[in-house]
Amino acid sequence: MYKFVNIVIPVYNEGENIRNILNEIESEVETPHNIFMIYDFDEDNTVPVARVLMRKHKNIYLLKNEYGEGALNAILTGFERIEEGVILVVMADLSDDIGKVDEMFKKINEGFDIVCGSRYMKGGKQIGGPKIKKILSKLAGVSLHYLIGIPTHDATNSFKMYTKRILDNIRIESNGGFELGMEIVIKAFFKGCKIAEIPSIWKERSAGASRFKLWKWLPKYMKWYLLAIKARLGINIKSGYEQ
Repeated sequence: MYKFVNIVIPVYNEGENIRNILNEIESEVETPHNIFMIYDFDEDNTVPVARVLMRKHKNIYLLKNEYGEGALNAILTGFERIEEGVILVVMADLSDDIGKVDEMFKKINEGFDIVCGSRYMKGGKQIGGPKIKKILSKLAGVSLHYLIGIPTHDATNSFKMYTKRILDNIRIESNGGFELGMEIVIKAFFKGCKIAEIPSIWKERSAGASRFKLWKWLPKYMKWYLLAIKARLGINIKSGYEQ
């Protein structure tokens, strides 16, 4: 049985939001937890705020991105630096449904390797955000669920909880950004891992600037979508479904 969850938060000038997301975690999450804020550069306005909070909260850690700038590399830094247990990826912009963390952790302790927050299953919802982004992500998630059999309606959502063990057994190849979560869940599915989903509500950020670049990252998502289709059809592929 796992005893606590490690929460990874990639940050980029989130000084306006970071107190709010940490307060929300402390008020909503009963599961014992550590929080790892991962930043790109020393001038990031998140850093001084985080250092003040660290003096008050011993479960908060500030890590510098080890692999280059960007959300993907920040998340990978968290995956690398956390040595064991359970890891949850959360955005700093208050968009994720923090009130679902305890339920996700319970699922992990029921034996699941990955638990996905799902906007597109019954009970899930997306509030705000670009319509084209919602349409494309829903189309991808729902089609992967019904056509391929992946046990989540929302493969593209970054709000996922993983066991460190499963992350250590997947060769991560993403090089863009938030397509990372889609890659992991697709590869885990074809490795026979146990995946669950729970309904979650996504809300558009209220402060700061979004780092999501739809047209830049869309080809990255399409890569994993098409590889999943090919894998289901039995087409031999070279790209990473094994360690």
